[in-house]
Amino acid sequence: MLMLSQSPSDPAFIADPYAFYDRARAGAPLFWWRDYDLPCAVSAGAVQAILRDRRFGRAWPGGMAPATPAHLAAFYDVEAHSLLELEPPHHTRLRGLVLHAFTARRIAALAPDIAALARSLADAMPDAPHDLLDSFARPLPVTIIARLLGVPEAMAPDLLRWSNAMVRMYLAQRSAADEAHAVAATREFVDFLTGYIATRRARPADDLITHLILAEENGARLTTDEMISTCILLLNAGHEATVHTIGNGVRQLLTHGVVPDRAKAAAVVEEILRHDPPLHVFTRIAQEDVTLFGHAFARGDRVQVLLGAANRDPEIWPDPHRFDPARFAGDRTPQHAAFGAGLHFCLGAPLARLELQIALPILFARHPRLTLAGDAPFRDAFHFHGLERLPVRVD
Repeated sequence: MLMLSQSPSDPAFIADPYAFYDRARAGAPLFWWRDYDLPCAVSAGAVQAILRDRRFGRAWPGGMAPATPAHLAAFYDVEAHSLLELEPPHHTRLRGLVLHAFTARRIAALAPDIAALARSLADAMPDAPHDLLDSFARPLPVTIIARLLGVPEAMAPDLLRWSNAMVRMYLAQRSAADEAHAVAATREFVDFLTGYIATRRARPADDLITHLILAEENGARLTTDEMISTCILLLNAGHEATVHTIGNGVRQLLTHGVVPDRAKAAAVVEEILRHDPPLHVFTRIAQEDVTLFGHAFARGDRVQVLLGAANRDPEIWPDPHRFDPARFAGDRTPQHAAFGAGLHFCLGAPLARLELQIALPILFARHPRLTLAGDAPFRDAFHFHGLERLPVRVD
């Protein structure tokens, strides 16, 4: 197996990880990344195969889970009930119950709210150069999720603060300060949701939390811990990814002079997701001994699937490094890996697509002379591939 070294914090790699992916992919579907001390799937075929192979999962096989450090117990207690970390039959039961509340109809009904909010945010943008992440990319998804859950919109700054702190736990080189902030945010978030769920039990409303309370399948219902973990997952995964996709996408659109009008928005959004996805790496754990792509995995071995690399595989995507807004025009079904695949395919993908398809055309229609007003560097957070800032000018 090809063995390569590449610091995930190297500024050149953060700015453009795709050259390293190409070098890794030239060897074989799998390579060994020394900095992580793990095998990694780098080709589109290998990434899709591992994501769909039930011999690999997110949970540790029985008896193999590492001990949770006492100071991180609050964070991992929430993770223990998360869809993202469970395998069947627990995952099947929980996802089925969540889908009773998080329906396609409920998501589609958010379209007018998304459009109105996008217009309001775009119209409120200052004339002076400013950071579009702050004026548009961050407030839009967090406000929509607040409305979806049914929590007061005044909570949006707290939700954003909690989310930003908690997702740093997924970084490869997190600090002790990152861990302390994440645990504090988890406790605050859990305390708020515990009280709010109790309120909704007493006074139901037409919101997602109420529908999660009422969800039932074959006599089973969600526990309070499961509802809390589900709400936190929807915020952390859905908000973080959508912010980065808006930022990465607007940067690409402005760089290439592309205007995402409503008729072409669906195709443009898929190319944004393929070309520069918000999540680049995800870990899977072998549930049994298995040999795949010439490598023998023992039960409990981990493997990283590189979603960003799969989306630039020349075996699947002609001229993969070119941003082509017409790539997904017509009837082609998107096969990129931005939302994962298999059992853990992103639950929030329909909402993210809807937000992007509605908000981006509105932003450019409101500001047809929108331009970059400075450098838009990527932040030092390889797993979540997003910008540090996006300075723009509206004329």
